[in-house]
Amino acid sequence: MAKNNKKIVPIAIVCALIAVAAVAAFLLTRPSKEKETISVYNWGDYIDTACLDLFEQETGIEVIYEVFETNEDMYAKIAEGGSSYDVIIPSDYMVERMIEEQLLQKINWDNIPNIVNIDPRFLHEDYDPEAAYSVPYTWGTMGILYNTKRVTTPPTSWQTLLDPAYANDMLMLNSPRDTLGIALVMCGHDLNSTDPADLEDAKNLLLEQKPMVLAYVVDEVKDKMIAGEASVALVWSGDATFCMDESDDLDYVVPEEGSNIFYDSICIPANARNVSGAEKFIDFLCRADIAAMNYEYVGYAIPNTAAIELMGADEYNASPVNNPPQEVLDKCHVFKYLGDDTKLYDQIWTEIISDF
Repeated sequence: MAKNNKKIVPIAIVCALIAVAAVAAFLLTRPSKEKETISVYNWGDYIDTACLDLFEQETGIEVIYEVFETNEDMYAKIAEGGSSYDVIIPSDYMVERMIEEQLLQKINWDNIPNIVNIDPRFLHEDYDPEAAYSVPYTWGTMGILYNTKRVTTPPTSWQTLLDPAYANDMLMLNSPRDTLGIALVMCGHDLNSTDPADLEDAKNLLLEQKPMVLAYVVDEVKDKMIAGEASVALVWSGDATFCMDESDDLDYVVPEEGSNIFYDSICIPANARNVSGAEKFIDFLCRADIAAMNYEYVGYAIPNTAAIELMGADEYNASPVNNPPQEVLDKCHVFKYLGDDTKLYDQIWTEIISDF
């Protein structure tokens, strides 16, 4: 028995040592704590990427960043439920829709102290009357960007977009709500109309215009207009500002018939995985220096009074594109969520751009 015990003890010790070594190896090779991340879904060219780097440096939270081209593209991805984002930046009417469909969650304002930098007049808009689900990010108008060397008489009317002089020399927005909205205005109707007769008028106008359109675009409009590939384009004011900064040949106008004024806001989807990280990011974007950086990059007007003061209010207000006179704003209207009638818009838009 003793002889056998002498053999068994060393084996037991060896086994124990092997187990200890295995544990040690596991501890040494085990990955460190997984890095915190937030997933952000935003429009293209709609944030200074240096801001993302700063946020990561300051918080240690990595930003996973994706872009979309239209509100409808963003909505479809969120509504499908297969993707989870922590921060999104929809426009007014889409915020309204997503609130109604319970696709957004309320924001805990105690965790957004920099909300004090936001001008109160941009809060409690009709799309979020309780100011519970959204933080204003940018705002702007829709108008005509034109090449002053090729358009000798500055346009004053939306009818410019039907002028045969610009056949195959015109760019339109590949966005159903925006382009149909302007077509409704061109027909003398409310840009939020759901009357089938009004929408039939808008459809026929766009079908009449279609042979004259060089391309239906979104972000590409900037490169094309700067390169002189078209004479006129339907654009958002921030894109116009960017283009005008790059080319002295370009100018922008909000036609006399009136237009759309839009507000883009920062929101947290209902299925966000990192709400705490999302709140930190939203508060970061509301900081004066960060909002100023973004303004310089994206070109859209901002609701951040602290950032405007930091940049210099006189210089900021000198831009007629991003700070149009009140008489222009009085003729501009916000898009509303249209409920089930949205399907009618989508159907008409499909008819318009098919076979293009």
